Amino acid sequence: MSSLRQKIKKILKIAGPGIITGAADDDPSGIATYSQTGAQFGYGQLWTALILLPCMTAVQEACARIGAVTGKGLVSVIKENYSKKILYSAVILVVIANTINIGADLGAMAAAAHLVVPINFVVLILLFTALILVLEIFTSYKAYAKILKWLALSLLAYLLTVLIVKEPWEVLLKATFIPHIQLNFAFLFIITGIFGTTISPYMFFWQASEEVEEEREKKMLTKGKPHITKSFLKLLRIDNFAGMLSSQIASWCIIVVAATVLNTHGVTNIATAADAAKALQPLVHSFPNAGFLAKLIFSIGVIGLGLLAVPVLSASASYAVTETLNWKDSLNLKLKKAHGFYGVITVATIVGLIINFVGIDPVKALVYTAVFNGVAAVPLIFIIAKIARSEKIMGEHKSGLLSEIFVWGSFLLMGAAAIAMFYSIFATLK
Repeated sequence: MSSLRQKIKKILKIAGPGIITGAADDDPSGIATYSQTGAQFGYGQLWTALILLPCMTAVQEACARIGAVTGKGLVSVIKENYSKKILYSAVILVVIANTINIGADLGAMAAAAHLVVPINFVVLILLFTALILVLEIFTSYKAYAKILKWLALSLLAYLLTVLIVKEPWEVLLKATFIPHIQLNFAFLFIITGIFGTTISPYMFFWQASEEVEEEREKKMLTKGKPHITKSFLKLLRIDNFAGMLSSQIASWCIIVVAATVLNTHGVTNIATAADAAKALQPLVHSFPNAGFLAKLIFSIGVIGLGLLAVPVLSASASYAVTETLNWKDSLNLKLKKAHGFYGVITVATIVGLIINFVGIDPVKALVYTAVFNGVAAVPLIFIIAKIARSEKIMGEHKSGLLSEIFVWGSFLLMGAAAIAMFYSIFATLK
């Protein structure tokens, strides 16, 4: 037992921003979107987990490399090399997307908690908001990073459910490797949501900035310039791939569980957190209170990943704003030395909180947020591709051919999905 604990600690010590980013990618918005596609289309969209793995790995590796090589966040790099119009457009996109995402995630956390504790929704959402702000503002980056890494283990519930439930493995493999596409609004809407919750704008800004935080923590910066080695970049890529792989395994498992447990039993629409929780009932089917235990496990997963994702969302929005305004920005800084940075985090979180009081259903908000991210990510990936391939900015560490193929492929894939979705809307209106 002690040796297992030591191995886990060793893995967590090696794990960096890539692992945290990969886990945050399966936030409540991701859980809701993957559950909805599994319930609505069965195994029909399982192939997205496989096809998006190299795409998200390439995009996130490019973001991580930009941060590590330049010693600056993504916005700072854009600010130095592109026009103010491009800079402000990128910042506005990520701030709006992140704030909406924060609101949806906070609502989902409260709704999930309400399944197991008889406390008013408003009280729960206020408690979660306060807890997240206190942890993010008053905890050191080193301690906070450890918390985030442990919360990443919340995704194991879906993997365990896949292993317990009797699955049609031949059908699953076929659905995973052979794409199935329907040219209608419902299918294209969810596909755009899957792309958006998998390759999300906040991940770009967060991972670039966190690589800089890691360099600060390891004393690798001299007057703002990093001293990186081949071994450092190798570990960066390993960390990034491990995070993205774990994220996509979890995504695949969520879709499978929802398809097997919900779709095959006639549940094709997830309207509430309780509906989503039913997907985990097979995990505890041998217990007399299986319904409650399923809700409990679901709630722990959503709350754990929400506690992980909301700070990532607010911090990445804050990095974007503070880098634009040349304010001090670092999770390593105390509140008194970075009022602006923590101020933006607080405002973004509170605005996200307020969104929950305009009458939008938390579960539907999560899916719509994913779709919005799917559209917003397209121009941002274009900018990332241009920066990562620039010899002027990246020097000898500019993107190689394989990286360029998958980053530009991500741009084309997500752009095509967004265009197809909007076309289907207009076609329906005619």
